[in-house]
Amino acid sequence: MTITVYGAGAIGGITGARLAQAGHDVLLVDRAEDHVAAMNAHGLTIESRDDAVTVPVRAIAPAALGRELGLVLLAVKSQDTPAALEVLTPRLAADGAIVSLQNGLNEELIARAVGAPRTVGCLVNWAADWIAPGRILHGGHGALVLGELDGRISDRVQGLSKLLAVVAPTEVTGNILGYTWAKHVYGALLVATAVVDAHVYEVVERSPDVQQMLVQLVAENMRAAEAAGIRLEPFDEYAPADYHAAALGDAAARQRAMATIAQHYQQHTKTKTGIWRDLAVRRRKTEVGALLGATVTKARTLGVAMPLTERLIAMIEDLELGRRVMSWSNIDELVAAGRRGA
Repeated sequence: MTITVYGAGAIGGITGARLAQAGHDVLLVDRAEDHVAAMNAHGLTIESRDDAVTVPVRAIAPAALGRELGLVLLAVKSQDTPAALEVLTPRLAADGAIVSLQNGLNEELIARAVGAPRTVGCLVNWAADWIAPGRILHGGHGALVLGELDGRISDRVQGLSKLLAVVAPTEVTGNILGYTWAKHVYGALLVATAVVDAHVYEVVERSPDVQQMLVQLVAENMRAAEAAGIRLEPFDEYAPADYHAAALGDAAARQRAMATIAQHYQQHTKTKTGIWRDLAVRRRKTEVGALLGATVTKARTLGVAMPLTERLIAMIEDLELGRRVMSWSNIDELVAAGRRGA
């Protein structure tokens, strides 16, 4: 069976390269013509702290994609999911499946397009950056978790976990939405670190006031998730219990949560977020509107206020449009907004 990796950027590129390296039949699909050309001509080079390896791969543009796709690993930015599904939905085999290797709540969109039985949820928390056509940086290790949307521990997800083990150690869960939502709500904190040109660990170690603002931001998003009936799961550097306690004023819990993040990023080659890279390096629109915007929209239907998150979304939009620059003053502004309830 051909494994189709749709979106051959940071996460999709490394996933496809590792699978191809292990001998699987992999087809990488990407809309960046220079990236596709470089991969076909020279292979895909995966760089890391220790070495670099170049893997021969097959790559095409979306228009060249065939039909009756069996397994699709979807790895585009969240805002590009609807367009990707327009291509993939009519091409997916009746017994095929789409696995979302994305940030955000894309499983909902995928399930609406192709049906929940053909949708597999996934948490990806290992790090990567697209560097240049044909070159990707592996930024650090992290969790990889798979699950059926209905919570069954199926043969399908068990088989997928064995398949993806060549990419990263892979866990199967009966609560995949608890994991994807957990990364989603914790991701709000990481978005906030991108409003200044600093390493993630520098932001979370900045001051108790900054730390409390970051806790408040995550707590807002956690309230939306829990109102939606989600049981959040801990993973890597995120422990829901610490944020619950910190939001209630537990200084030790706050310090523990921030120290865990700092330690996690100090060990990584990638020490700034993909949001930061989109703003500072690639100069393109981020996926923040699609990510946090989806939470705010859902929260409104549930009667949950998210003023600090809404302020952060507006700040990122200002950065995208050049109406402000990265600065510690942006962090100070978020701290002040948190104090006055945004």
